[in-house]
Amino acid sequence: MGGGFNLGKIFGIQFRLHYTWFIIFVLLIVSLSWQYFPLLYPSWNHLLYWVIGIIATLLFFISLVAHELAHSLVGRVNGIPIKSITLFIFGGVAQMTKEATKASAELKMAAAGPACSLAIGGLFALLWILTRDIIEPLAAMAYWLAQINVILAVFNLIPGFPLDGGRVFRSLMWHFSGNYQRSTRIATRVGQGVGYTFILGGILMMLLLHEWLGGVWLAFIGWFLQNAASVSYRQAQWREALRGFTTSQVMTSNYIVVPPNVSVSQLVQRYVLPTGQRFFPVADEGRFMGILTLSNIKSVPQSNWDMTKVEEIMVPVDQLKVTTLEQDALSVVEQMDESGINQMPVVNEGRVIGLITRDNLIRFLRTRAELRM
Repeated sequence: MGGGFNLGKIFGIQFRLHYTWFIIFVLLIVSLSWQYFPLLYPSWNHLLYWVIGIIATLLFFISLVAHELAHSLVGRVNGIPIKSITLFIFGGVAQMTKEATKASAELKMAAAGPACSLAIGGLFALLWILTRDIIEPLAAMAYWLAQINVILAVFNLIPGFPLDGGRVFRSLMWHFSGNYQRSTRIATRVGQGVGYTFILGGILMMLLLHEWLGGVWLAFIGWFLQNAASVSYRQAQWREALRGFTTSQVMTSNYIVVPPNVSVSQLVQRYVLPTGQRFFPVADEGRFMGILTLSNIKSVPQSNWDMTKVEEIMVPVDQLKVTTLEQDALSVVEQMDESGINQMPVVNEGRVIGLITRDNLIRFLRTRAELRM
């Protein structure tokens, strides 16, 4: 999910905050401070409502981080590297650089988040028991946090892929059937069914009960689940379609190699503008030296283009991820995901003989699908 703010890294995992997260953050603060706490505790003053509402919302946000971190750490232990986590309006999405290779690994990773939320809910329930007759505001906040974390765990255990429950469901089917693709397809269909059920429930709430706000939210959650299930299944299909192919079968040879001694101005006029190519292998008499991208070009002021050589701004070969002819295509995609790059040179005996790019991989997969291969 694109767009958002970097929050920093925890245990080496990049956390991002999606713009939509601010919607639920503001709504929660307003709901707690303006409705929930005033309704249940009318004797508090107005400032206390807002203080407790803000603190409770921040603690819920920390609970979400812990939920996603539990997934990531358990996944890492079981050989599923997590590159980043994006927190958004309904929770969080982890960017995995590769899928689980065993059903047991996915089961452990999927169950870790709800288990963490239940544990956090239990801790807040204990805090409520200890403080309910002593510090009412603290007890009230602890009670709400205990409830919301249990609700979070239960919601995520709904068997709708790609929710945690959907992944648990897929891992169990995968374990008993031994068929990853079929298990993914069934879990996705169930996830889409759950999404459509939520949408129908939201519409009925609006039409029969006239609960317009609740109905809209329920329908919106259903739309999100249905869409997420479809996207996740498509990504799983694409990855599975690459399995068994090598880089030599999916690479492209349709690219231009530039010499290291041309100026940036010559590069732009002779190669970039006429071809529209956005990256160029750099080679000297066949010897691969590095890669030049539009980002490298834009880092140089246009007034210096005539005086700057390609070799001065290229990314040298010793700083690049490269692949070989016989490397598994799926592992190349996983390396690209892990490094956050869009292309990888195919090198043989010091010479670049091809490129793996996301665009040519998509074309390859679409062509296979059209030919029903």
